Amino acid sequence: MKLTWFAETTVRVHIGGQILVADAAGAPGFIDRQELVSGADRTFGLATEDAGLVTIDPAGWRPRTSPKFLEDTSADETVRVQRIGASAILIDAIGEPPLVLIAGAETPRFGRWADDAVVVLFGTGEAIVGTGVALLDAARPKLIALAASEPSVDLAIAALRDHLSGAALVSLEPALALEV
Repeated sequence: MKLTWFAETTVRVHIGGQILVADAAGAPGFIDRQELVSGADRTFGLATEDAGLVTIDPAGWRPRTSPKFLEDTSADETVRVQRIGASAILIDAIGEPPLVLIAGAETPRFGRWADDAVVVLFGTGEAIVGTGVALLDAARPKLIALAASEPSVDLAIAALRDHLSGAALVSLEPALALEV
């Protein structure tokens, strides 16, 4: 999995052999939108409405398992993009940890699957701290990535460091990819 955050909630994700782009239409002016979506298999709205996304209850969701050798998987989607909250997306790709993108202050419900998840938090310091603390109270994700300004990241790191209990915490830099 590779994450490239550009600004706001615009992110490009390489996962499960596909390229996904969130909020390409709302990308800041300094980003070439054509280049951003070039080669993308799918674009979707994270912080905006997207009628093409199915909404699921994340508390009861389970990651898909790798298909058995002789199973017919021709009709299965390799990568599923599903809404789990007003500004929250769950990306499910077989063979990858669940990827959760959260752009709002509302924290979605998490199940046991969140212990292995990669979670990206977008926003300002107070919103990221609130969401991060709620997430860490419910689960121990593999990684929490902060997609925010430097002052917001500093505030979030100071507030979250004592709650991590083994979860990794990183800051995303604009236009710099992070390989997970």
